[in-house]
Amino acid sequence: MNAVGGTSIHYYANSWRFQPWDFKVRSETIRRYGASAIPQGSTVEDWPFSYDDLEPYYDTVEYEIGVSGKAGNLQGKIDPQGNVFEGSRRREYPMPPLRETEFIDMIRGAARKAGFHPHRSPAAINSQPRDGRSPCAYHGYCDTGGCHVKAKNSTAVTTIPAAQKTKNLTIFERAHATRIISDDNGKTTGVQYIKDGQEFFQPAKVVLLASYTYENVRMLLLSKSKAYPNGLANNHGQVGKHYIGHWANREVTALFPFDLNLWYGANAQGVVVNDWADDSFDHSGLGFIGGASLTVNHELHPIAASTVPTFGRVPQWGGEWKKFVNQNAGRWASAYAQVNSLPYENTWLDLDPEVKDKLGDPVCRITSGPKQNEPRASAHAAKKTEEWFRAAGAIDVVHVPNMIGPSLSTHAVGGTRMGTKAESSVVDQWGFTHESPNLGILGGSVLVTHGARNPTLTIQALAWRAAVGGNGQRLPYGLGWFVQSYNGETVVWQFGVSDNVSSSLMVTVPGRGLTMVLLANSDGLNRSFPLAAGDLAASPFGRLFLGTFVR
Repeated sequence: MNAVGGTSIHYYANSWRFQPWDFKVRSETIRRYGASAIPQGSTVEDWPFSYDDLEPYYDTVEYEIGVSGKAGNLQGKIDPQGNVFEGSRRREYPMPPLRETEFIDMIRGAARKAGFHPHRSPAAINSQPRDGRSPCAYHGYCDTGGCHVKAKNSTAVTTIPAAQKTKNLTIFERAHATRIISDDNGKTTGVQYIKDGQEFFQPAKVVLLASYTYENVRMLLLSKSKAYPNGLANNHGQVGKHYIGHWANREVTALFPFDLNLWYGANAQGVVVNDWADDSFDHSGLGFIGGASLTVNHELHPIAASTVPTFGRVPQWGGEWKKFVNQNAGRWASAYAQVNSLPYENTWLDLDPEVKDKLGDPVCRITSGPKQNEPRASAHAAKKTEEWFRAAGAIDVVHVPNMIGPSLSTHAVGGTRMGTKAESSVVDQWGFTHESPNLGILGGSVLVTHGARNPTLTIQALAWRAAVGGNGQRLPYGLGWFVQSYNGETVVWQFGVSDNVSSSLMVTVPGRGLTMVLLANSDGLNRSFPLAAGDLAASPFGRLFLGTFVR
């Protein structure tokens, strides 16, 4: 969406953390089931960090934008009112879940009757007044629309206005970026853009690309130069690879003998079951890994209600159909199944050789080959969904398998995935490209795998992590510096903290680069690592978090 705030203006506002398993799908699958369990043709890798590394940033974003929900794992203490399968979190959600309804009580009770572990959906929607903005009005038109009372916590009403108040953010609206420019040495130098019919160049020390998965990939491929003849940061041929279309659909629908009253409320006002997602159950002999989360929610619009399946009871047209719709438009519900989705060799993004945009540039082309793992996981979840609906009193259930494939316009990720090697990824764990060190990429395109849930909160947490945790050479602000002469050479002492130690000190000698890293660990032991030029990325402690040094 071309607007300040992007798709967070009209999204459903489901605000999920990925599970710990999502960050180590490959290694955990091999450990538990053997290497043969990795789906054929999949290029899946582990993320370059763990859930625990990202957890502080999940927490920060939840409180900065405002998320309603109920914790299920609070510092290791399990609460059955929340998601008992989630990774440990440091504190409770900043707001309680969206309001309870008779339908929520009914469908949650049915899940427990079926032996499942239901919980409320986490939502970036105010359940109570927050930061001068209204709580949700539950008017029934939250789906794909902006919020007129600003209860939906889009970045347009939360972090962007806050950033503007610092005077460190200037927004150029209606500016169309066309190329990222780099010099002959491969360093990114700025952005070329068009505004009001004129072309401009904005020089920059650091460029951050955050234009959704498809446009991130397209921009890199279009930005060719002497240093990058195949596209910016693409000398290893990884841009566009490892793209993931999220396998998510409503495959199971149930008919009830009573009205459900789903007309009002928000799409994110629902009940979720995670028993059949991730590696929460034994997959031995099932022929797939991962699974699907199942969500049953509020917000049914009148026109959409007329699409109620006939369950084979009447024809799909004519007088009998009209009577059926009249009686049952408010008596049906479906479950949204979101499947753990992986990258494959037969699925990628590139530039279309024929179709152009209005500027004459090639558009992004999607190639998505057949898969077996995700359809099997979805089919398994569909059986569990029917059990859930039957326990709730459904008189009929219909399965409509997803024959189309993964979603293309919703939850698309990958294409510039992060990793430790330039041969199999585009960016490092902070989101900066391996090949052009002052070019960062934000958004879903850097994701390594796709969880069985919405990716928005993970994308936001990664962006926050990149902003405050980047390598000092790439994000040179908020640092503590001390310059002195030592043995006839000028030495720069750079202070900060890393992700697994309490403090650190980097010593840089001009002309020789980083020569030593001293670590004062939380265990009280001090260690030093002599480094040669270029060793930082492969150092045993990872890239450093650099903060302001306090004497």
